[in-house]
Amino acid sequence: MAAYGLYTHIASNKFRSMLLLAGLFLLIYVLVYAGALVAEVMIDSGRTVDYYLTRASRDLVSAFPWATIAAVAWIVIAYFFHQKMIDAVTGGESVTRQQQPRLYNLLENLCISRGIPMPKLKVMDSPALNAFATGLNPRQYAITVTTGLLRALNDQEIEAVLGHELTHIKNGDVQLMVIAVIIAGVVGFFGELFFRLFTNLSWNSSGGGGGWSSSSSSRSSSSDRDSKGSGGGAIIVIIIAVALIVLAWLLSQVVKLALSRSREYLADAGSVELTKNPDAMISALRKIENRGELPDATSAVMELCVDNPREGFADLFATHPSVKSRVDALVKYAGGHDPGPLALPDETSDQTGTQDQPTAPGDQPPPVTHGPWGDKPPAQPNNPPPLPGTNPAQGPLGPLGPLQGPLQGPWGRHR
Repeated sequence: MAAYGLYTHIASNKFRSMLLLAGLFLLIYVLVYAGALVAEVMIDSGRTVDYYLTRASRDLVSAFPWATIAAVAWIVIAYFFHQKMIDAVTGGESVTRQQQPRLYNLLENLCISRGIPMPKLKVMDSPALNAFATGLNPRQYAITVTTGLLRALNDQEIEAVLGHELTHIKNGDVQLMVIAVIIAGVVGFFGELFFRLFTNLSWNSSGGGGGWSSSSSSRSSSSDRDSKGSGGGAIIVIIIAVALIVLAWLLSQVVKLALSRSREYLADAGSVELTKNPDAMISALRKIENRGELPDATSAVMELCVDNPREGFADLFATHPSVKSRVDALVKYAGGHDPGPLALPDETSDQTGTQDQPTAPGDQPPPVTHGPWGDKPPAQPNNPPPLPGTNPAQGPLGPLGPLQGPLQGPWGRHR
């Protein structure tokens, strides 16, 4: 199992970050080219495929500066405001030591033990059991924890979760995931825009008497090309544009998977090295298992969490390995013990029902004590039998009557 602070892993993350930035621009240009193809078909639907491809290439060259400016602006906005965007979605709020002394002290102790700058601490009001880290630089790093996690986990388990998130920050995984969110956002925005244009184009074609209604004037001036069936080139180009848009979306998903799901295993290992307690990380994962869904959070936010219960198609696009596989790795490489799936106290209270309710006095007869010489009557705690040689009304009795003062013993008065 890889160790916490693995320099090769950090260097690899930085290299992947540069590839992701390059992939961001590449995917944007692919989408711009697909949009140019759709636009050319809308302008004139009676041309050949080569004509559309050539015209779209010229449009891409003309739109290159504007696409670059838009991509840079998107990155700048995400760089400075991504935390506010995430907080707006999740409702996370910054807390101080006075507000959350337990959580604050646990995080501070971990940071001091390894000389790590302490990130901001945020808490979101949610019954879900989850946590995530965000930020692109040390001034932006933040760890967000749900109130459900604070209620369900003990101090050692919370410390293990905080160590997991600190490892993500230390290894550079947070920067990679934020960049991946930016890529997915750009591709999703432009992809939806172009699909809307394509939907509008298809609707016009159905209402234009068998042709593209947006280019009826061009069709009237090029009836010769229509008679030769060259309008079929428009359909081919539309198919190419749709394929490019779908390909760009798939590549954005592959980029997120290129971050490798092994980062979760490394974060678990880093938590164990920080806390020296593999059992705490295992029990935390077992409690979080299937309880981490944040209903109002986007898929991009869920990908930042300790556990993402949302599974992709046939698990192909799942960003997190299963809890069982992570626990098995901790048992194998860190020597932990797997207790199996755990039930929370509030989940077991409903199952016990009235079994835990105390019975009212008088509902059941007092138990009968069995001794070696037969059954003993039940004791009466409120009316204990008088001791031998005593009078309940007057106190201890002596040979001449009630005794006054301390009792006499064989070695003098009892004090």
